[in-house]
Amino acid sequence: MLPPELQPRSFRPYISSSASTPSFPSSYNGDQNPNPSPTSSSLYFGETTTRSRRSSSSMKNSRFSPSSFIHNARIAVALVPSAAFLLDLGGAPVVATLVVGLMIAYILDSLNFKSGSFFAVWFSLIAAQIAFFFSSSLYYTFSSYLSLALLAAFTCALTNFLIGVWVSLQFKWIQIEYPAIVLALERLLFACTPLVASALFTWATVSAVGMINAAYYLMVFSCIFYWLYSIPRASSFKSKQEVGYHGGQVPEDSFILGQLESCVHTLNLIFFPLFFHIASHYFVMFSSAAAVCDLLLLFFIPFLFQLYASTRGALWWVTKNEHQLHRIRIANGAVALVFVVLCLEVRVVFHSFGRYIHVPPPLNYLLVTVTMLGGAVAAGTYAVGMVSDAFGSIVFTVLAVIVSGAGAVVVGFPFLFLPLPCVAGFYLARFFTKKSLSSYSAFVALGSLMVTWFVMHNYWDLNIWIAGMSLKSFCKLIVGSVMLAMAVPGLAVLPPKLRFLTEAGLISHALLLCYIENNFFNYSNVYYYGMDDDVMYPSYMVVMTTFAGLAIVRRLSVDQRIGSKAVWILICLYSSKLSMLFMASKTVLWVSAVLLLAVSPPMLLYKEKSKTASKMKPWQGYVHAGIVTLSVWFCRETIFEALQWWNGRSPSDGLLLGSCIVLTGLACVPIVALHFSHVMAAKRCLVLVVATGLLFVLMQPPIPMSWTYHSDLIKSARQSADDISIYGFMASKPTWPSWLLISAILLTLAAVTSVIPIKYIVELRTFYAIAVGIALGIYISAEYFLQAAILHALIIVTMVCTSVFVVFTHLPSASSTKLLPWIFALIVALFPVTYLLEGQVRFNKSILGEIGIEDMTGEDNKVATLLAIEGARTSLLGLYAAIFMLIALEIKFELASLMREKFAEKGGLRHSQSSQSNSAVVPPRMRFMQQRRASTTPTFTIKRMAAEGAWMPAVGNVATVMCFAICLILNMHLTGGSNRAIFFLAPILLLLNQDSDFFAGFGDKQRYFPVTVAISGYLVLTTLYSIWENIWHGNAGWGIDIGGPDWIFAVKNLALLILTFPSHILFNLFVWSYTKQADSKPLLTIPLNLPSVIITDIIKIKILGLLGVIYSLAQYLISRQHYLSGLKYI
Repeated sequence: MLPPELQPRSFRPYISSSASTPSFPSSYNGDQNPNPSPTSSSLYFGETTTRSRRSSSSMKNSRFSPSSFIHNARIAVALVPSAAFLLDLGGAPVVATLVVGLMIAYILDSLNFKSGSFFAVWFSLIAAQIAFFFSSSLYYTFSSYLSLALLAAFTCALTNFLIGVWVSLQFKWIQIEYPAIVLALERLLFACTPLVASALFTWATVSAVGMINAAYYLMVFSCIFYWLYSIPRASSFKSKQEVGYHGGQVPEDSFILGQLESCVHTLNLIFFPLFFHIASHYFVMFSSAAAVCDLLLLFFIPFLFQLYASTRGALWWVTKNEHQLHRIRIANGAVALVFVVLCLEVRVVFHSFGRYIHVPPPLNYLLVTVTMLGGAVAAGTYAVGMVSDAFGSIVFTVLAVIVSGAGAVVVGFPFLFLPLPCVAGFYLARFFTKKSLSSYSAFVALGSLMVTWFVMHNYWDLNIWIAGMSLKSFCKLIVGSVMLAMAVPGLAVLPPKLRFLTEAGLISHALLLCYIENNFFNYSNVYYYGMDDDVMYPSYMVVMTTFAGLAIVRRLSVDQRIGSKAVWILICLYSSKLSMLFMASKTVLWVSAVLLLAVSPPMLLYKEKSKTASKMKPWQGYVHAGIVTLSVWFCRETIFEALQWWNGRSPSDGLLLGSCIVLTGLACVPIVALHFSHVMAAKRCLVLVVATGLLFVLMQPPIPMSWTYHSDLIKSARQSADDISIYGFMASKPTWPSWLLISAILLTLAAVTSVIPIKYIVELRTFYAIAVGIALGIYISAEYFLQAAILHALIIVTMVCTSVFVVFTHLPSASSTKLLPWIFALIVALFPVTYLLEGQVRFNKSILGEIGIEDMTGEDNKVATLLAIEGARTSLLGLYAAIFMLIALEIKFELASLMREKFAEKGGLRHSQSSQSNSAVVPPRMRFMQQRRASTTPTFTIKRMAAEGAWMPAVGNVATVMCFAICLILNMHLTGGSNRAIFFLAPILLLLNQDSDFFAGFGDKQRYFPVTVAISGYLVLTTLYSIWENIWHGNAGWGIDIGGPDWIFAVKNLALLILTFPSHILFNLFVWSYTKQADSKPLLTIPLNLPSVIITDIIKIKILGLLGVIYSLAQYLISRQHYLSGLKYI
């Protein structure tokens, strides 16, 4: 049977109006012809016109329609973990190749070069696959089996290809231009993904846990991916009208997979796990009864799953007659069920639970078979809806009574009380057939009594301690958990008014399960790596119980058996169990539960409210934020343990406090994002909180003792002698200046986010600028310049002036435009004074012996002093380079803003009349607020710019030139004059502006001219210096040896240098004017650069030659593009 959304209306089953009554879907009558002929069409669809309309509607529905790929989540389930596994196999080379390729694809896509981005993705995948072949260890792993190595390599390559196909489906232009290819790619993706993903998932699982049960892992993954991809799905790219889709017949060609692919998937599901087991165990597959049962189970379990999947349309390619499918399911399912039950008896029951069977053979085989097979038959008949009539109910009840009695006899239940399990089975069957709550209550009472007897009979007398508790205590917990689990199904059928009982039962069972698993799993974690070799509670059990619990909660929530608050609590409890897999701590489960309970309410408790306004009231937001803060503080010890595990040593108080603040901010993100996204104050506060935490994490400032809470756990961790024995005694550096940097950054963020209203209050702006400058000045002085107080004063004054200049340039006041040029002049004047004073003060102190080097000799003292002066002056150069760069950037930004304002004013003049007419509609109160805001906002106007801000371009140019010059000096000091540095430093000159003094003719058209001239000029000058240096010092190296005397070396390299001039001159002239020249000129200069590249002795000349070739080609291509653009315009 197909899924309901894919069924035609005439074949769709009747749906009961009662939501609580279970209904089992059935399809149309088997006597009907699923493919009616034209002669009989009137019997089913009316007249011929009706049939033609339906046919045309089907054709219209199956027509290609470009849209987004709607199965991304389904495909991601298989391909994303597969891609992660391949990246792990390939290692760093594959990751680096993919990162570079995908960055190129992203850049091309951002430039709207869609085809280039598409091919960049594919070339990235191809390059990554080539890197994978060379970097992975496949050939070493399968060195003894060449066929396996080739098969593994082919599987990895096919997975990579499927990832490329998936990415290709995201490009809309491919859907528009190549619709047939898109449909083929979608079909190929669904056809190949389950085959490849099941193999890769099994490979990864075997790598982690071993090869013993590999065939069963493959069987499980094959069933999962068969369900995801082989059930009939409608294509994403077939147009479907809403009415026709829900009311008309969906044609078969709207399905993604065809009959051939569905058949291949079915054969793969049934036979591939079996063949894999035979191939890996062919020596022992008939060695024992258990081995034979493995063969039968690997065939019949997927076969049973296939029959169940047929209820969702998985066998649509076999027949469309629902009666035939039903008969196939009943006959084949009965045979498969018998084999599965018998094999499970041999493989599981008698093998693992034989000690609990108290009946001698051969009666034990008979009774166990009756119990298991009878229970399976009863469950199967009820699942397929064969218990709907009186006869079926009687048979079902008899089976339940027989199974209960036989099971009680098997486990050794006293014959005197044997009627009790039979009565329990009778009441359970009556509950399923009559939905009688009293019957289920009797079953729960009798079943609890039997479970209690079984536990006490087998375990109560054992004096054993497990996971820190006695076995008797553990038995009590198990009995209580089983009783709650048995009671919940009966509570779920209670009326809605009493559903709080169901919620209480589920929450109690979840808490009990968390407590049991926390003790058992953490016990195995603690002792497994030390003294014990056996894991008491494996990780997969935690995962299985977690997802089973979440599935039950989701089902009960969909059926409205439990409320949203219970769903919230249960999801948090079950999800918190996964934290045990990542951290070995006895408190991590409860801490995770508390955090989830504090963080998740905005996402789970308010999702059913209106979406038009804030779903959470302001006071609720404050309460939730406070609860989040308290929960994070409650979890501080676990956060400490996590940081200690991550760093390998105890974290500092600053790191711990910063981590708590960051976690608090991130936990409040759902509150702001989902419920107060329209409140800017909430967003700003959230940014400040997260930024504060990150600054504490990065800077780790010293925390006062009054701010910290040192529990016994934290004290014991920090009093360990391991740190001293491993790391030794480390001299601590004063970290109090970090508070000043944190304060300055937070003040800046508060001003940027308008938390501090410096935009409208000039006095506050002044205090803000001075405070930031003082904080940064003291921080820089205390961190990098510790010797002279006068130097500290100069640095603080410099930073205050810089802060005031930047702040009042961005937010000018009435008189600031007159004072800012003088402040900049003071900064420029302080630069040489500070530079010279630093060396003089340090040199004088070294002479007086005040800096701790008085025990050195005179020569050593002088060398140490010179090195200290050189390092300090280099730091000062870096500081002033950053200052001038900041000033130049700020002025460039302001000038660009002024130009935009100028264009806006020009455009506003055209619409002034319409604006005046519209302003009459604005209410007086709103108009007054707009006028007040406009009057208080400090912005330059174009007239004020001409009158008072004419200094800005000149100041920006001076700052740019000084920054560039200082960077060149630093390049000489730090790298010895690196050739590559000019390519990173020359773009600084893009900050130059047109002024009335130095750069009068410089405009936006010539903005790249200083960059190219600086590169060419720097390389030419350094080349001349290199030639002179080599000749003067006689250090021409092998160049003189092969070139002859010094003058020959000089003449040869000077001639080669001159040959590079034409290309550079032509390109720089072109960049200045952008006037088209003859196409032959740049092309003719290309050969002149080739000798400079080939036969020169100096690397800078080679760089000039290569640049000349690039410049000539770029000039030709740009000129050609301008010419073609002009032709198009004409």
